[in-house]
Amino acid sequence: MTIRLYDTSARQIRDFVPLTAGCVSIYLCGATVQAAPHIGHIRSGLNFDIMRRWFAYRGYDVTFVRNVTDIDDKIIKKSAEQDRPWWAIGYENERAFNDGYDALGCLPPTYEPRATGHITEMIEMMRGLIERGHAYAADGNVYFDVRSFPGYLELSNQDLDDLRQPSGDGETGKRDQRDFAMWKASRPGEPSWETPWGRGRPGWHLECSAMAHKYLGTAFDIHGGGIDLIFPHHENEIAQAKGYGDDFAKYWVHNGWVTMAGEKMSKSLGNSVLVSEMVKAWRPIVLRYYLGTPHYRSMIEYSEEALREAESAFARIEGFVQRVTEKAGETVAPASEVPPAFAEAMDDDLGVPQALAIIHTTVRQGNSALAADDKEAAVARLAEVRAMLGVLGLDPLDEHWAGESDRGDDLHGVVDTLVRLVLDQRQSARARKDWASADAIRDQLNQSGLVIEDSPTGPRWTLGPRQ
Repeated sequence: MTIRLYDTSARQIRDFVPLTAGCVSIYLCGATVQAAPHIGHIRSGLNFDIMRRWFAYRGYDVTFVRNVTDIDDKIIKKSAEQDRPWWAIGYENERAFNDGYDALGCLPPTYEPRATGHITEMIEMMRGLIERGHAYAADGNVYFDVRSFPGYLELSNQDLDDLRQPSGDGETGKRDQRDFAMWKASRPGEPSWETPWGRGRPGWHLECSAMAHKYLGTAFDIHGGGIDLIFPHHENEIAQAKGYGDDFAKYWVHNGWVTMAGEKMSKSLGNSVLVSEMVKAWRPIVLRYYLGTPHYRSMIEYSEEALREAESAFARIEGFVQRVTEKAGETVAPASEVPPAFAEAMDDDLGVPQALAIIHTTVRQGNSALAADDKEAAVARLAEVRAMLGVLGLDPLDEHWAGESDRGDDLHGVVDTLVRLVLDQRQSARARKDWASADAIRDQLNQSGLVIEDSPTGPRWTLGPRQ
């Protein structure tokens, strides 16, 4: 068994060999909490949640660090615009992110450090970089000298001579305009901390190098984040950490965007879809299916139609789980191991689409067993399906999703009430043996995209493909 991952730095899929046998350490760039999260933000956390679950399934002891950037230019700007303390805005949105992660079934990180809680570590790193000739102080700012680090831009495969990085607001005293700020001198009305070079606040990049060093040491296995972070953020992290003397990350793994009309989902473009609103219109487990089942490196083009397709696909899985559970008369436990084809797909760069195909094939086999009244085979297939869904965080019988269809899903409840009224009319027609009317009601519901099944506990509806 060998897990293989696409390593951005090598630009190829590599066998994963942990630094410490049986252990895996992961650092994920988490939320910048200037605003509430949209589904593009949560996708990254969800993709790495699946990675974490697969490593755990394969027997690894996983340390998963996901940071919170609670101070940066955007948060300070929002503070001025809203006339509210920067820390109040940050904390409010940090909670919104955690609510979003939790709603979509992401496991909590091992550690979730905030940038402002690690100023001491940042000062120590800057001091070391200045001593090693990689950084310098000017006008209360501290800059990294990019020409002092020969490996700069290797991750993004750029040429330094082609790079143009204009000076930021208040970033005075640079030796080279491409040098980046690790520390920014204080300005009136902004939060600041005392350092040997004067009061100021962290630059965006320094915090991650310092926190990864604190929680994962001088070397760790995997650094993750969205592809938009490759440059400048991850390039600058590498320069700081390696300039300081750390080996830093062995593998670099990046997830694709959620796009709308071909553009990255972004608040600045006004095309974001907030998680807090999405979970009111769609079941959270369906959102997890929608965001988590494409390959993590692929782009997801957001559309209502795509979400409806995801809803229908998951309904077929969930319907099978419900039918076999009723047939068995008890909850069927997940199998101790996933099918080999599923494991092979997941080992190959987390091939969730291929793994999902195995789930749907197993569901079809289970449905055939049900049709043949082969309870034993149907139960065996359900045990396999539950094991596979558990790895993806999509098992509808998992305690996390208990009562999920009623949580934050007012629309589903309204639809259920209306469908029940129609089903009562159908039941009345069947009771008086008016089969034509009963069949007509069922057919009309089917045309609306609902599948009606007569179970031992009464009629049940699920979403199906529209006719």
